[in-house]
Amino acid sequence: MPDFKRIAIVGACAAGITAAETLREEGFAGQLIVIGDELHPGYDRPPLSKKLLQGEVEFKDIELRAPADLTGMGIEVRRGVRALRLELASQLIFLSDGGQLAYDGLIIATGLKPRQLPVPAGVTGVHTLRTLDDALALRGELKQAARVLVVGAGFLGCEIAATARQLGSKVLLLDTLALPLLRQLGRELGLAVRELQALHGVEFRGETGVHRFTDEDGKVTGAVLSNGDSVLADVVVVAIGSTPATEWLQGSGLNIENGVICDRFCRAAHNVYAAGDVANWFHPGYQEQIRLEQRMNATEQGMAAAQNLLGAARPFAPTPYFWTDLYDVKIQGYGRIEADAELKTLSGEFGQPGFTCAYVQKGKVGAVVGWNAPRELRRARQWLDQPVGVLA
Repeated sequence: MPDFKRIAIVGACAAGITAAETLREEGFAGQLIVIGDELHPGYDRPPLSKKLLQGEVEFKDIELRAPADLTGMGIEVRRGVRALRLELASQLIFLSDGGQLAYDGLIIATGLKPRQLPVPAGVTGVHTLRTLDDALALRGELKQAARVLVVGAGFLGCEIAATARQLGSKVLLLDTLALPLLRQLGRELGLAVRELQALHGVEFRGETGVHRFTDEDGKVTGAVLSNGDSVLADVVVVAIGSTPATEWLQGSGLNIENGVICDRFCRAAHNVYAAGDVANWFHPGYQEQIRLEQRMNATEQGMAAAQNLLGAARPFAPTPYFWTDLYDVKIQGYGRIEADAELKTLSGEFGQPGFTCAYVQKGKVGAVVGWNAPRELRRARQWLDQPVGVLA
């Protein structure tokens, strides 16, 4: 194990907290400092758009670790502090409180920041959802919202639309693509998700976006769409994707391109590793650079980065796993879905609860997905990377 005196972790949610705990579990006894820009202790993000937004759970239910537990492990967490700049040569992190933090080893786990749309100055009622504070502010407005406009029909947008509808709002879901989740799940499942949303009363409009927002007395009233239509809304949620939070790393000497570029060990530079949504690493199985915005990956990569920083030298090559919850439907999947993949039903009836399907690409099974079929999906996972002939 390298003789580190101090390891710094920038990012205090799933990947960062997991990395810190792993360092202790692997025997690192030196100073361990986690920098987090939020005032809250680290928490789980997936419930923000579902159970927490709906009011079924509160912060205590999604907290990753109690502060006392981390203190007991000798992990110092500095909350409400942002990393402003990194100097690789001097191994210094410059912080928003005016301080500097020297390190021997560093793990970058700063995650994502949501993309925005232009909003007139001073206008309220237009939200993005990334943090706990975002979710609580949105939850307060959804309780009284008659009409909700959700811009973006990826996983997050579809989940928010479903939650808003369950809270009683009339919901319009927009996307510049023709179907919800088209980029994530392809045409066939995109159609199934559109039908599911419609069944529950959510209107979907594809191939259109927002030209500008409208307001009255500083409160949003709706939007003019790119096709010229006008729509009304008491609350707007913008869910058009996110970008890696890497501004503070510009000029550091790290290779920054759609995240922090890392090798197969999650190493970005000497004694510098990255984990979670911000890491763009070389996947040995896929033989290319990939970046995953998935909760399971945050945990697994936080562990891998910590172990490799301490000298494990094990390539990180997970099978991607994703899921989303919409109403009473859980969609789960393993692998990666390419745009030109062909879908083949494995079990059950497509579009009905309990079915699984495979995505065939380049003669092999590239991904498997289940619709309310966790047990069948676990069995279907065996076909990943197998020749398509095994499905005949």
